[in-house]
Parts: sequence; C-alpha cells; structure tokens
Amino acid sequence: MLNSFSILSILALGASIGASPHDTSCLCTYGDVCWPDAATFAQLESQVSQPLIYPNPTASACYPAANPSGNCSEVIQNWSDGNWRSSMPDSMEAPNYESFVFKNGTISACYLNTSLGIPCEQGNVPVIGVDARTPEDIQAAVKFAVQYNLKLVVQNTGHDCLGRSAARAAFVVWTHNMKDITYNATFVPQGAPSNETYQAVTLGAGVQWHEAYDAVNQYGRMMVGGTSLGGSVGAAGGWLQGGGHSPLAPTYGLGVDNAIEITVVTSTGEHLTINDYQYSDLFWALRGGGGGTFGVITSVTYHTYESLPVAFYGFQANVTNATAMKELIAGMLQFRTNFSDDGWGGYGALSNTSMYFYNIAPNMSTEAANASTQPWTDYASSLQSQGVSSVAQIYSFPSWYEWYTYLFNTSGQDGENLMMTSRLLSRDTVASQAKDVAEILFDCQATFNMVAGGKVSQIDPESAGVKPAWRNAVMEAICAISWEEGASALHDVAPNDGAYFNEASLFEIDWQYTFFGSHYSQLKGIKDKYDPYRLFVVAEGVGSEEWNKELTCRL
Repeated sequence: MLNSFSILSILALGASIGASPHDTSCLCTYGDVCWPDAATFAQLESQVSQPLIYPNPTASACYPAANPSGNCSEVIQNWSDGNWRSSMPDSMEAPNYESFVFKNGTISACYLNTSLGIPCEQGNVPVIGVDARTPEDIQAAVKFAVQYNLKLVVQNTGHDCLGRSAARAAFVVWTHNMKDITYNATFVPQGAPSNETYQAVTLGAGVQWHEAYDAVNQYGRMMVGGTSLGGSVGAAGGWLQGGGHSPLAPTYGLGVDNAIEITVVTSTGEHLTINDYQYSDLFWALRGGGGGTFGVITSVTYHTYESLPVAFYGFQANVTNATAMKELIAGMLQFRTNFSDDGWGGYGALSNTSMYFYNIAPNMSTEAANASTQPWTDYASSLQSQGVSSVAQIYSFPSWYEWYTYLFNTSGQDGENLMMTSRLLSRDTVASQAKDVAEILFDCQATFNMVAGGKVSQIDPESAGVKPAWRNAVMEAICAISWEEGASALHDVAPNDGAYFNEASLFEIDWQYTFFGSHYSQLKGIKDKYDPYRLFVVAEGVGSEEWNKELTCRL
C-alpha cells in the first residue's frame, strides 16, 4: 500500500540513484528507473493550482497500517454511493477496476472485506496526479506527462465500465473539481455566423448530471443527459465521448447530437475550442470516438430545451413459466420500435420470472399516451392464460425535472464488482430474430435501455463519430455479472448490431467494428493527427491495438 509519505520517500530515493533516459517505446510507470524524482514532481506542483494528489484505494481506510487517518465507518456507510465514490480520485464505480491481475494470476487489491486476510495494496489505482481546477492545470499535467513519457489516465467520476480511468503505477489527471456551469440564451459557437444562436449550457469537465439538471431547471430548461441514482455520472466526459444515451434520446437525439461546442487539451498541450466550424474533425471524433482517447475535455456546451411535462408509462409482469417469459420478452422486443418511434424512452430489467420497464415521453397527453401504449398492454394481458400476470399504469409529471428527481434523487448504484456486455439491437434484429434474442436475454436476466429509435434514427449516421449502428437501433440490451470480493453471447445472434462503448465488455470480439463500425479508420487518422505523442491510451480505445495488453509498451 502506498501513501503520500512512502511515495515521496521512494521518489527521493530515485533522485539519489538518478534516472536514465526513458525508452520511448514503453511508457514510464511508478517503480521504473525513468519515474520522475521528488524534486521533479515538486516543480510540477509549483505550476498547478492545487497540491498534487496521492490516491489510495477506496477501502484503504479500513486498514489502519495502510491509512492510519482513514475512517472505515464512513467507507462502509457510503460504499455504494456514487457521489461519494466520485468525490475521490482513487475510487471507481466498480471496485474490480481498482484491482490489478498479474500475468501469473495473483491480484493486487484492497478489499472492503478485511476478514479475507489479504493486505491492502495499491492495485490498479494511480499513485500520483494533478487535481485539475483549470485548463492551465491540465495543460501543465499533459506537458509533464509527455516530457517524462508517463503512463497517464484521465478520471472524472470513475463511472467507467471498461476501467479506462484507472491504471497501475500511473499518473492521473483528475478533472472532477472543474464545476463551472454557464447558461447562455444566445450562445454563438466560435467561428459561427453571429445569427446562429442557441439556448445552451456550458458544463465544466467535472460537472455531474444532478448538478447540470439543477442548473438548467432554474432557467425553465431541460437537456438530454444520463440518468443514474444520485445523478453521479459525469456530464462532460466519457458519457459524451461514448455516445451519451438518455431516456430523452428518442425525442431529441443522443448526447453527441446535442453537443454544440467542446474545449479540449491535446497531447501537444494546446487548449482548443472545437465545433462544426473549427477543428471539425476532432469535434466529430470526440462525439462518440471514446473517452480518454483524443485529449482531455475541459468543457462541453449542450443544447437545452423548454421544460415540458412528461407522460410516464410503467409496466410490470410476473410470470410462472419459462415458455411464457420468453414469449413476453420476444413481444417486448417487437413492440419496442413502435414505442421509440412515438418518442418513448426509458429503462427496464427482467429475471426468469418477472419483467418491469418504464418509459417517458415529453409533452405527450394522457390520451396520446394511452393510444400509444394500449397495443402492448393488450398483448401482455393476452398472455394471462399462459401464466403472465401484468399491470400497466400511466402518470403525468408537470416537468421532466420533477420526474427525474422523483425517481433518481437517492444514492446507490455503485460499489459492486461488475463486468458487462451489451448490444445495440437493430430494427431488423427485433423484427426477425426476437425469439433468438429473447432466449439470450432470458438466460442472462438482462437489463435493457430503451434509448434509441425515434429522433436517434433520423439523424445522419455520419454526423458524429459514434458508431453508425446507433442510427438503426431501437434499444440496448445488457448482460452483466457481479461477484463477491476474493471470488476466483449476444454477438452470435446480432454480430452486426454493435455495442455501446460505455457499457461493454473488455473481451469483445472484433472490438474495432463492434464499438466504432465503419468509422474506425477515420477515427484512427484523427487520433494520429491530434495525439502525435500517443499519450492517451485506453483499453479498446482507438489505436490501442498498437500496444501490449498492459497498454504500457508499443508493439
């Protein structure tokens, strides 16, 4: 286990030994001779606005020898709270990404379950970094990382299902405290004609969705964004760079379709303002090309929309046998196209004996909501004789914000060891292969995000770097596994449908196509152009095929 004292001691030792020039084919990590000494890091600290940070694993407070000043009771109480976890530069949404597995199968980790008798170790948590509060902080950090060829990761909230914001023995740029929010009813993108105005909001890199929603609601506005318990997901980072889905997407498009302008620091240290008028290729790539791949985002400017009432449709079913359950799932898949085309978006989950989902639609009357959903409600009711007991209800909320705060204004969601795989199910797939897909979703007891179709399908697939499969999708299906600490195939049915990069598997078959489709070669060219130093390397990110499994040495 490393704390700030032990790190500084070892850095000082490195200074007395002297560092040899680094091998540019491999990135420099903590413990290598090339790692900067204490005096060198002190020079960096003098260039940034905050003291350098020395992350410790989330559970380290429960190991007094490793973290004598920590509060284990606080850790236990808040373990699953996404906002608490995201407030620390060492904590990940899924704790398994704080662990590191060596080639021989041994694990370096810091488990909450101290009864396992395993010592707390640094694992996959970076050892030192910059608490960025300004673009200048990020520029200084990036230039330092390039100068010393450091293994660098970018972290905002730690909500990353591929573990891209953590790396063993790495240097971290932590953007979580960049919280500026500016609403502008007459925003003009740089380089655009003066009459091109938007009612827009600009969010700093560290703003989380609950903060963004609170802010725009004060102006009578709403916006396309992510939903999670507590709203802890970052609004201007990996969510956008992976595509950015939302229950409002069937009405207003994906997150990438609602970004107007982005500011970003590249590996050359430049701080660029990018949009459709300047650096348009990088603007295209950052909207779906993958987080931590092209640069460090410092802010994003988004469309906002008039705050509207929303119709809410909730459905729940209990089922007594597998045959009926699979038929219900297949029916849900086939009806999904109609739901999304009518503007409904939402989330759901199923087990071997139950299903629930809910949908919302902005500015839809109760009468229209009834007419839109009645065919599905009737279909589900028709399965009663086969063992399906279902109930459906429609409500109205005065505004999207009131619906959001009613459902999501609570803590939870994080702190569970988790790996997942996903598929964007196309119109063709749900129409012609619903029974085959239903078998798989039944077996894995899937969750499903109804965040495509409608407006998403109407937008030019080439308008942003996000995988074109989004434009033909009607929903995203997710199969996930979780496990206790210390515990030692949708692809076959829908190989051409692709997956959502932010909710995917590290073991995806043909990940370049699955995540990026026909856009991969173009994204690779933009990556090479704006990251000439190959600084931004993440798991299954554009260009990562050029690196070893540990993403530390070029092949």
